Amino acid sequence: MTTDKRKQSLYFPETMLESIQHEADRLDRSLSWIVQRCVKVGLPELRKLPSTDDPTLPSPGSDTTASGDASGG
Repeated sequence: MTTDKRKQSLYFPETMLESIQHEADRLDRSLSWIVQRCVKVGLPELRKLPSTDDPTLPSPGSDTTASGDASGG
């Protein structure tokens, strides 16, 4: 089995990168390994999120404020 090892640049906020680096140091692993594990572990949760073309979501620019909230808040 061969592995695709294409290079890709990813940009993270500084605090997130610091967290990733901390875990890489703690686990004695590379940043790449940490990010790959995060994707593997987190992907099932991401797949639960609605996609941007989900017809049940309000269309962009529509009013989503609490004024239509039935709770009377």
